[in-house]
Amino acid sequence: MDQFLAFTVVGLSTAAVYAVIGTGLVVTHATTGVFNFAHGAAGMLSAFAYWQLAVGWGWPVPLALAFVLLVLAPAFGLFVERVLMRPVQVLGEAERLVMTVALLTGCIALARWVWDPNTARPLTPFLADRPALRLGPAAALTWHQAITMAVALAIAAALWVLLHRTRAGTEMRASVDDRALAGLTGADPLRATRLAWVLGIQLAAVGGILIAPAVALDAQQLSLLIVSAYTAAVFGRLRSLPLTFLGALVVGLMEAYLAGYLPQNDYLPGLRLAAPALLLFLALLAFPHRRLRGRDRTPVRVPLPTARGTLLLAGCVVLFALVLVTVLAQDALLSYGTLFPLGVIALSFVPLAGYTGQISLCQLSIAGIGAVVWGHLGAHGELWALPVAMLVAAAVGALIALPALRLSGIYLALGTAAFAVVLDRWVFTLPAFEVLGVRVTFFDQGSVTVTGPDLFGLHLTSPAQLLVLSAVCLALASVGVAALRRGRFGRRLIALRDSEAAYATLGGWLLVAKTAVFALAAGIAGLGGALYGMQLQTVTADRFNLIAGLPIFLIAVIGGLGAVGTGLFTGIAFVLPAQLMSGLGTWVHDVTALLVALAGMGLAHNPSGVLARMRAEWAPLGQNRPLLCGLLGVLGVCWLLAALDVANGWLLFVIALVTALLLRVRAAAAQRPPTDIPPEWWGVGRPWRSEDGEVLSRATTAAS
Repeated sequence: MDQFLAFTVVGLSTAAVYAVIGTGLVVTHATTGVFNFAHGAAGMLSAFAYWQLAVGWGWPVPLALAFVLLVLAPAFGLFVERVLMRPVQVLGEAERLVMTVALLTGCIALARWVWDPNTARPLTPFLADRPALRLGPAAALTWHQAITMAVALAIAAALWVLLHRTRAGTEMRASVDDRALAGLTGADPLRATRLAWVLGIQLAAVGGILIAPAVALDAQQLSLLIVSAYTAAVFGRLRSLPLTFLGALVVGLMEAYLAGYLPQNDYLPGLRLAAPALLLFLALLAFPHRRLRGRDRTPVRVPLPTARGTLLLAGCVVLFALVLVTVLAQDALLSYGTLFPLGVIALSFVPLAGYTGQISLCQLSIAGIGAVVWGHLGAHGELWALPVAMLVAAAVGALIALPALRLSGIYLALGTAAFAVVLDRWVFTLPAFEVLGVRVTFFDQGSVTVTGPDLFGLHLTSPAQLLVLSAVCLALASVGVAALRRGRFGRRLIALRDSEAAYATLGGWLLVAKTAVFALAAGIAGLGGALYGMQLQTVTADRFNLIAGLPIFLIAVIGGLGAVGTGLFTGIAFVLPAQLMSGLGTWVHDVTALLVALAGMGLAHNPSGVLARMRAEWAPLGQNRPLLCGLLGVLGVCWLLAALDVANGWLLFVIALVTALLLRVRAAAAQRPPTDIPPEWWGVGRPWRSEDGEVLSRATTAAS
């Protein structure tokens, strides 16, 4: 009994922290309609800032707490509301989700850059020098645990008073339902939104500081603790504070009891770590609330790729691979070889998120399944194992499609994120086991050795061979995804994204369509995972976790989820900057991740992606044959000089880049219509503009 009481005390203390963080999520979502994926990262940064002030610089604890909670946290909340979220408030739910995912990635990268993750930073619990309160022979309540519970109860009472007994709280609750109507009644929706973000970040800061002494002060671990708070918030339907506290109580006690009573064997330790994510996944399915079925409406148009443009893209992918093979040394090919496999994984977002509007954050985890299947079945280069890896990954994607019928938007993103955490923390850590006589092996608590395939009697093992193979697979996958968009099924997917209800009313089968597109995307990701494993030669579970997949998702969004060229763009943007700056130090990885996050935060300025803008800017050069031939000639000469090692590669790269930019400007200038065309020839001598009608109307009125 004493042991049970001890675990109960620990569970209640943990539940109090989850309740504080979860209420911050609820306050933000209930007021602004935004689910903040970076909520835990805000608490993580606050914990690091508190350590820096109290331990690193020796500030008094009360002063450090006051500065973090009353200065830094509100300032960060105001920054998020004003700079990041306000520009995307008029966009779709997906754009707001991407903004918070970018903020999460940026916070983790910033923390790892500023505070070396290899250095231990322990935090002392509050009042640790005082004796604990005895609750029995084996149970005790520390002062830190008592303070945590008291703070949680005080916050709950203060929030209830704020939301139900003050004008500011009424404004906050009214703003999310109808901001325009709330403004007509005299409320200030902007002030309510600003207050909600400040309170939400402050609560995240309180939770991060309270839980930091009990866990390692690690950026990734502290940020993922938010999964437990996600579960508590979903228990409360993202609306109810009492139900959120109940959910936090369930999660906290469950973690404590699993730590104390879970049988000790090789299969269950990971279950304790993955239990909050598994509970979140089940809670999303068990609570079919109206708000959990919100439809993600996005104004972003999905382009229709042409057959000529798609074949040109495929040719460019293969040609780019040949250029890399001929100009790079063998050791450099090992580093740049992951470009095309990661591009295949990123391409899986296009039919799923770009065409259908289904947001999945577990594509890299599914790619891990493809890598594992190929590593075990294709250990000797058996080519048949590659389609088997794709089929197994597709089967996993089809299983994920079942909850997709119930969830969409941020809730589907939550479910897929929880699935990724379950794979990373539990499934990928399992030792080998048998199911119906079939031996199943994942990473087997270690790493998996991956080799290249046998192709036409040739065993592909060198980095150059595997790089070309990956490029060919990316080219073929891009052609297939483009053909899907131009076909009948692609048009059905676009209709499904626009309106699920209308799609079903017109005779479409939601189950078949969603299952098919999830399976297709998962199969593409499985192919990319197998190719990724071939390039790395040895893979571990850490390569395929949730945090590792977020930058890939962000870059795909930056490129444009509806563009087939997103695969190549993502691979280049993810690999090239990090490799080009790799010689500067170990901090380069964190800086590149931070740059990716900053680019994702700029989504509001170009929600269609940069590929659409690049296509429009470079189209004049592609249509000008003399200038295009000149550019190809310069590129060919630079390639030849680099392959023969006649000139410095960087110099040739700069020459090629400057030539391309100058010719693009020249082509745009040549295509620009003359400005002295008489008004009667507008629409004939030059394209008709939207402002021409107003100009002619004013001129006619003035003349009369």
